[in-house]
Amino acid sequence: MLNAHPDLTSSVLIGLGWYYLLLFLMNFVWTIRSYREDGEYANGLPRATGWATYSSILMMMSAYHFTYPPEGFLISLPEAFKAPFDRYFSNPVLYFFLTIVGLWALIALREWWTKPKVSFVLLNASLLFMGLSLTDFDFRQIVGKPDNVPIVAMLFILAFCTWISFRRAVDNDRRIAEGRPLFEQEDNEKVLVWPDLVYTELICMVVLTAVLIFWGIALKAPLEEPGSSVKTPNPSKAPWYFLGLQEMLVYFDPWLAGVVLPSIILGGLMAVPYIDFNKLGNGYYTFKQRSFAITTFLFGFLPLWVALIVLGTFLRGPNWNFFGIYEYWDVHKVEAANNINLSEFFWNGLGKGLPKGSGLNTILLREAPGILLILGYFMVLPPILGISVLRTYFVRMGVLRFLVFSNLILWMAILPIKMLLRWAFSLKYIVGIPEWFFNI
Repeated sequence: MLNAHPDLTSSVLIGLGWYYLLLFLMNFVWTIRSYREDGEYANGLPRATGWATYSSILMMMSAYHFTYPPEGFLISLPEAFKAPFDRYFSNPVLYFFLTIVGLWALIALREWWTKPKVSFVLLNASLLFMGLSLTDFDFRQIVGKPDNVPIVAMLFILAFCTWISFRRAVDNDRRIAEGRPLFEQEDNEKVLVWPDLVYTELICMVVLTAVLIFWGIALKAPLEEPGSSVKTPNPSKAPWYFLGLQEMLVYFDPWLAGVVLPSIILGGLMAVPYIDFNKLGNGYYTFKQRSFAITTFLFGFLPLWVALIVLGTFLRGPNWNFFGIYEYWDVHKVEAANNINLSEFFWNGLGKGLPKGSGLNTILLREAPGILLILGYFMVLPPILGISVLRTYFVRMGVLRFLVFSNLILWMAILPIKMLLRWAFSLKYIVGIPEWFFNI
């Protein structure tokens, strides 16, 4: 007799049985590869023994789930793990800090994690964590939504593409240091457009069409009930590709988050070819020759875009509150948002209170701390950077290109700064002038 709790149902058990069976087949193929290529230990034991043991465990886990385990007994994550995980990792400050640490590890440890064995271990760890987490009802409700399934797939595809690029970059950096030809120069066999490339594209098109058809059959269309002016979804979320933009609307006024920042992103992308003075790295993968450019791009793409999509998809719940991935999305959860402006911090900190009045001079006096801070950030900080940490870039770029470059960097940095100020100090606006509908 199955447990009445939705964590344990026949469909979940059968689904996990197939899941672990696929993991077993994946690791079984890797075991064969390891047996053929990795050799033996000093005592004559094949190095593939560990993979064979792990594959056997996965096979037994698959068979175990197919046989419907007895009530109350399920291979899953313990509550002692899920409760603290929800408590700490639903904290946005810790979440953002971990994304920055992850980016640092991605770059600093690139020669280690791009090794096939290490990357395969990390892949197994992530898939095993996913399988164990799927035994939780609330986790399944989040990742199993038809809207969210592509985002889960996107994370694995993104990880794979990042691994390929870093693996090629590490290989080429090693070749450059040793004076050997680049990978792209050694493996430069040309392919004829007809028939080789056209046939390959045709096969890919047929396979992708079949995948989309099966996808459409297996998953229900993410359609909601008819729109109503008296009842809106809670939470009401934008499509996944706009979730980063929707998250920015939490910290900035719509004119900034919806108009200014996207325009600066597009303008900055168009300006990159004109402000980039480094001609190395064109046509081949490398990191050491393009370290600053790649790091800046990854910072803008991973923590400031992909991480915001994950945040908005899996951690933002009803009333736009933060929830853990194993936490029930309770619509009655209320968190007080006592956000205050910088001017209130400043004047109340001095014990004088906000200047009263609606005249121009009073408003400018009230918001003077924020106005001076913004002017200093965008006008004083670039020259300081040009004569200190970014002096090399200032010398090679010249004044005009460096000012464009430094301001683009500062605009990119303003998003995490404002996010952290909101999370840590409940800061609403640096400059808040509701009388003129002007807030920063």
